[in-house]
Amino acid sequence: MSTKDELRQVEEDLERLRAENREIREQIRDMGATDQMEKAAVISQADEQVELIAGLERRRDWLLQRLEEGKE
Repeated sequence: MSTKDELRQVEEDLERLRAENREIREQIRDMGATDQMEKAAVISQADEQVELIAGLERRRDWLLQRLEEGKE
């Protein structure tokens, strides 16, 4: 897989994860007074996605740097 292809895949993954994370956060707001254990599990899932997003952003930045340096 070329660097450009990998970058495109990372961008697609970032877009998908960000959309999912927004949906999860909206669910949390809409839950109201529900089971606290369920709410905590959903919050934990959202936090894990934030970590995945941060990792993908670092990967994207590294790929962009490779492309700028001509190390495709």
